[in-house]
Amino acid sequence: MTTESTVTTGAPVGLRESKKQETRQLISDAATRLFLDQGFEQTTIAEIAAAARVAKKTVTNYFAHKEDLALDHQDAFTGSLAATVADRAPGESALTALRQAFADAVTAADPVAGFSGPEFARMVADSPTLSARLRDLHDLREVRLAKVLAETTGAAPDDIAVRTAAALLGSVHRMLFDRIQELTLAGWTNARISDELAASADYAFGLLEEPLAGYAAGPSAGPKVHQDLML
Repeated sequence: MTTESTVTTGAPVGLRESKKQETRQLISDAATRLFLDQGFEQTTIAEIAAAARVAKKTVTNYFAHKEDLALDHQDAFTGSLAATVADRAPGESALTALRQAFADAVTAADPVAGFSGPEFARMVADSPTLSARLRDLHDLREVRLAKVLAETTGAAPDDIAVRTAAALLGSVHRMLFDRIQELTLAGWTNARISDELAASADYAFGLLEEPLAGYAAGPSAGPKVHQDLML
């Protein structure tokens, strides 16, 4: 979801795995440069392979779809809301955890929140393929959030409270993401966007306080909120 390379830390990896990671990053970086220079739709897999100095088949082995080369942090994006809820403090509601996580992301100008930079934002906006894929990723993020909400509340995956809470929280994050992209394309600096989004997020999340104030905060919160959401 970003034009910047990321470094993964953790347990040491073997030489073979390290080489695979290097090759994947090399291909991703070459693709990003071409996408930004000449547009996503206009760039071919063959051109990416040539720029990365690998075979065309190697590119498709690492990236099954062309859009995966541009939106190459999809798992981190689709899992971000679910991870925040799963890792929330004991007794903390899903809303409180997600609200604070978004505030932190805005302060850090996190690409997962939408701070991708003007060139990348323009590339996505100009590409029907990438725009459609991004909508799919927002949908997948909501689905993963709903799954975690169901697990943490002990409700069935198709429970109306789970689906409504996930839809409300997912919609706010989608709207705020789009707003960051809009302001980026309008030429705003990240610092100015962060100031604007702090107020926008405070308002948007505030609208969810009444229906979701205690949702997923603990075993005793489930039944009450289920009734609230049915009103």
